[in-house]
Amino acid sequence: MKFVGFANYVQVIADPDFGAGFGRIGIFAVINIPITLGLALLIALLLNLSSMPFRGFFRIVYFLPYAIPGVVSGILWAFLYSPSLSPYSQLSAAVGAGQVDFLSPQVVLFAIANIVIWQFAGYNMLILTASLNAIPTEQYEAARIDGCGRLREALYIKIPQLVPALVMTVLFAIIGTLQLFNEPLILSLITKSVTSTYTPNLMAYTEAFSNNNSYLAAAISVLLAVLTAIASFIFLSIVNKRSAL
Repeated sequence: MKFVGFANYVQVIADPDFGAGFGRIGIFAVINIPITLGLALLIALLLNLSSMPFRGFFRIVYFLPYAIPGVVSGILWAFLYSPSLSPYSQLSAAVGAGQVDFLSPQVVLFAIANIVIWQFAGYNMLILTASLNAIPTEQYEAARIDGCGRLREALYIKIPQLVPALVMTVLFAIIGTLQLFNEPLILSLITKSVTSTYTPNLMAYTEAFSNNNSYLAAAISVLLAVLTAIASFIFLSIVNKRSAL
């Protein structure tokens, strides 16, 4: 062994696969974060309604996907995405829309996003539900006396007081997106559309355990950690500036 300075970092940054992996992560974030948090907010608001029956039961149902280990979720959806076994492909073919290959290079990123949305929407819903339960009931009573309906109640009382919880969930979503690993790893076993360098995390794993290059894997990991910290700092800075206005 010999000290090579920043040679490993230069090699990683110059590697087009590393840049392509971050490009996929960027597209994934645009798909995953708004849909996941939008669904979580909608479900939390609906389950917060006093007129909603079986609220406790539905909270458990929506949270259950998060309780399933990520590897198990990946295997479950890999079965559902398999062209020869997928009920979704057979259903689309039956209605005349043609058989959709969820593991094709053009669709597989959306298929991965679907797994993550299914798994984490309930988790974020629980965080938002806890924040909704902390809102004093007196505010709702005063709003109803003033003639405020359910929609105005959600827009002007609930959502504004959910902002701190929403900021936290967005921050968690950004960090989780940059750490995307389990789902691509599982799908890479059944399709060539997901390569060994599909995401930065998967690239680090491949270098460490397939190519036996722990030094390059360490450089990838450090760069990933730095970029995650920068993305989180930028997001929090934007939020703090808006709060100060």
